[in-house]
Amino acid sequence: MRCAVVGHVEWVEFARVERMPAAGEIAHATDTWEEPAGGGAVIARQLARLAGRCELFTILGADALGHSTERRLAELGVDVHARRAGMTRRAWTHVDGSGERTITVLGDKIPVSGPLPLHGYDVVFYVSGDAAAVRSARQGRFLAATMRQQPTLREAGVPIDLLVGSLHDAREKYDGTLDVAHLVQTDGANGGIADGRRYDAVPFAGPVVDTYGAGDSFAAALCFALARGDDLDAALALGARAGAAVIAGRGPYTAQLAL
Repeated sequence: MRCAVVGHVEWVEFARVERMPAAGEIAHATDTWEEPAGGGAVIARQLARLAGRCELFTILGADALGHSTERRLAELGVDVHARRAGMTRRAWTHVDGSGERTITVLGDKIPVSGPLPLHGYDVVFYVSGDAAAVRSARQGRFLAATMRQQPTLREAGVPIDLLVGSLHDAREKYDGTLDVAHLVQTDGANGGIADGRRYDAVPFAGPVVDTYGAGDSFAAALCFALARGDDLDAALALGARAGAAVIAGRGPYTAQLAL
């Protein structure tokens, strides 16, 4: 399948700490690393792991971090189509002893603007961008989108094959105004709700190393499975496996699921 993602990327500095510091405390990191991440990058790489390659339409800074981001994503199997503007957006992420991540974003998200050359793609996952980018994404045979972008999706006014969001994020509460074929709301280790009914998560026996990227990897695998013709239960099962795989590794990419 020919896959594309429209969305943002951040250069993320990760630090593993025993626990998040309370006010006035100093946390000492036991491990640090850096990667290009954010929703666009993580979803694109998961789709690349499943489909062989994936293309990412994004905005990168006209700076050293922007060039480093493009090189690293190419190493991960993602073909980047980037417009250069400003400075690359950055983020700090603390990963605590239980594997939970806490993120601080530095700088505003620069939206991807359309139109984009997306005709003929089998799968397009819209993560962020303007309404013209959404309309371009609809040229793909299967369109998935994140629930956080509801105002822009509403402005674009196109049907969506899959809309994914979190039950626990107030910014992702579904308002019921979009033309959606499949609506999936995640609930972490409790599974979630798909088209109005509960589904289960994959049991995870090992230690949780790092939850960063688990939700985006779930969404990407779910999208891939539905686009290739799996029924909803089978697609949810693949998505759940992908989400569970990520939390066993360091950062979003070391343990992503591959077919």
